[in-house]
Amino acid sequence: MSKPLILVTNDDGITAPGLKALVEVASDIGEVIVIAPDSPQSGMGHAITVNNPIRIDKSEVFGTIQAYTCSGTPVDCVKVGIFQLLKQKPDLIISGINHGSNAATNVIYSGTMSAAVEGSMENIPSIGFSLDDFSHEADFEPTQHFARIIIEKALKSDFPNNVCLNVNVPKLSLNELKGIKICRQAMAFWEDRFDEREDPLGKKYYWLTGKFKDQEGADDTDMAALKNGYVSVVPVQFDMTAHHTISRLNQWKM
Repeated sequence: MSKPLILVTNDDGITAPGLKALVEVASDIGEVIVIAPDSPQSGMGHAITVNNPIRIDKSEVFGTIQAYTCSGTPVDCVKVGIFQLLKQKPDLIISGINHGSNAATNVIYSGTMSAAVEGSMENIPSIGFSLDDFSHEADFEPTQHFARIIIEKALKSDFPNNVCLNVNVPKLSLNELKGIKICRQAMAFWEDRFDEREDPLGKKYYWLTGKFKDQEGADDTDMAALKNGYVSVVPVQFDMTAHHTISRLNQWKM
């Protein structure tokens, strides 16, 4: 029996430690092809490249594993992989492991998760993995452990159509992690702040900063799962229709 074909990408770039960690897991399970940005693309969301050519180059970063760098965004990596580089659709698309959480509304801005969402739009089982640790020396072993479990389950189970999974892992040791929780996205937002500075020419410029706050404090969300030592798994869909408001809007009689 042939091994499943797994497309691996990320938003931190081809040389990111998190990508290396995810490739190590995937290569034990299936045939892997890596297509990742040639530079960091964090916060790119679902952006695609339309005003410039996309350049693809072979990479030797992963030795004998087929790998390419892409001049575009994480979504570009998925698109180029599916429609140009691969001779068949992959059995699974995985993205990450991201440096930092993509829980709650972070999923909207995330290049890591947008790659997974793009895969789900092609009805390919897709998963984004993130570790709640921004350090370049982050310990990815606990995330690798749970990524292996989730990837194997995804390949063997009835994966939901046009849905991807947003997997977040708290910054804890493997012994400290309590397990996996399927949950919903928390109503949590960034309280944006801008750090105003001045360049040598006297012109002002700004750095985006702020604090991330959970607005509801519920116990069935990804934020709660992470806080309580669990790996959170949130099913995500690209259909952004607010279905519950349609009947109310119809009452406007426009």
